[in-house]
Amino acid sequence: MKEQFEAMGLPVVEVRLGQVDLERPLLPEETAQVDIFLRDYGFELLEDQKAKLVERIKTLLIELIHYRKEKTGLTYSTFLAQSIGRDYSTLSHTFSSLENTTIEKFIILQKVEYIKAQLEYEELSLGEIATRLHYRSLSHLSKQFKAVTGYSPSEYRKLQIMNRLPLDQVS
Repeated sequence: MKEQFEAMGLPVVEVRLGQVDLERPLLPEETAQVDIFLRDYGFELLEDQKAKLVERIKTLLIELIHYRKEKTGLTYSTFLAQSIGRDYSTLSHTFSSLENTTIEKFIILQKVEYIKAQLEYEELSLGEIATRLHYRSLSHLSKQFKAVTGYSPSEYRKLQIMNRLPLDQVS
């Protein structure tokens, strides 16, 4: 992404998952150009501050749940508040008002998608998955999984259902 933005003459400060920070605001003609470019790659330009905030929350949670191996030692609420620099109640209210669901439910759905992937890959035991996702117990993981999918993790693995969703469509 950085190279494409710079090729358009846009000074990039930093590129992160789901976000490009520029040295200056976009001019109206640049906004249109960037919007077209992003849509060609299946992305969209988010200019509304609340929508940006919600996408930032989603990106941080997806990264934390699916890709980060090391523990942060923080609760999800503290992690989000510290990462974004806003109090959690503001983040939670904004997220709920735009997404019609809570951050907590989004986290559970992301965890379930992670569990589905691990069941499909068969690389980790359920105990290892529970530990990696910070569940208090294997029973808690199983109850949440069944509440969302209708199947226990072992039934899901045995039936080889494998109906995973793209991470950006989980909500």
